[in-house]
Amino acid sequence: MESDGDDGQLLSRRAEWCDVTPLPQDDGPNPVVPIAYKEEFRETMDYFRAIYQADERSPRALRLTRQAILVNPGNYTVWYFRRQILQTLNADLYEELDFLQKIASSNSKNYQLWHHRRWVVERLGTDARARELQLIKKILLLDAKNYHAWSHRQWVLQALGGWEDELDYCQNLLEEDIFNNSAWNQRYFVVTRSPFLGGLKAMRESEVRYTVEAILARPDNESPWRYLRGLYKDDIEVWVNDPQVSLVCLKVITTKGNYVFALSMLLDLLCHGFQPSQEFRDAVDALWTSDTHPLDSDLGKAICYILEHVDSLRASYWMWRKSKLPLAA
Repeated sequence: MESDGDDGQLLSRRAEWCDVTPLPQDDGPNPVVPIAYKEEFRETMDYFRAIYQADERSPRALRLTRQAILVNPGNYTVWYFRRQILQTLNADLYEELDFLQKIASSNSKNYQLWHHRRWVVERLGTDARARELQLIKKILLLDAKNYHAWSHRQWVLQALGGWEDELDYCQNLLEEDIFNNSAWNQRYFVVTRSPFLGGLKAMRESEVRYTVEAILARPDNESPWRYLRGLYKDDIEVWVNDPQVSLVCLKVITTKGNYVFALSMLLDLLCHGFQPSQEFRDAVDALWTSDTHPLDSDLGKAICYILEHVDSLRASYWMWRKSKLPLAA
């Protein structure tokens, strides 16, 4: 129904369009800053406006929307009208996926593209699942942080299934790059949403072990610290009293290197009722240097003083946190 190319002629010189009167863009009588459109773009959009106004849902109209998308992939109205035509013509939606894949190869962060793709896949159903998940993998190989691709992947999993291998996929991504915060986010999504894993509480023990290992390997990686906190969502008491959480903080602080996130989590634990042993106090005391504030007997304030100096970019934040600490008894 559609061709990948054309004969190179302007639309006004093609017999197929001789019955259509182009509809120019109306910029008003005195446009302040008229845009110097390329001739191909101007003419394509003039003809598109004409067939859109006439609500023409024909094979040639479908081809015209393709051309309009190629000259401007971000035009929402063109994508919308293309969906109307596809539906009216009962077009081959697998061919449409092929077209979308070509657009995605050079414009993978186009909102309209992904919205349109979801519309297509919804109509194809589970038959399109494997293809979609594989396509997203290819896109993420080029850009592991592509929000649109991740969002679409999560939608596919929830709408069409395919959860069985997703945790292993996240594992592979994190083995390649432990700093991949998108993969950490996807891992949490799978652990909390997969119908096969039993939910957050069922997975907590094994996920905590995995996360602690990741933290000890790279304490300066913020993602596993946030992931660890997320594993206790809506269960603060368990988080505060789980020795695995406080112990990983202690181990990192004791190394005296890359301990900002460990101190931050320890401070949060203290603010929620954690009762530290002398070992924790000694470990924090050992971090004091001549450049930091004189030793403070209040462990929470001592942590804030240290963080003001070693995390200077957020010094004001740590000063604010210190001001919100309860007065020592």
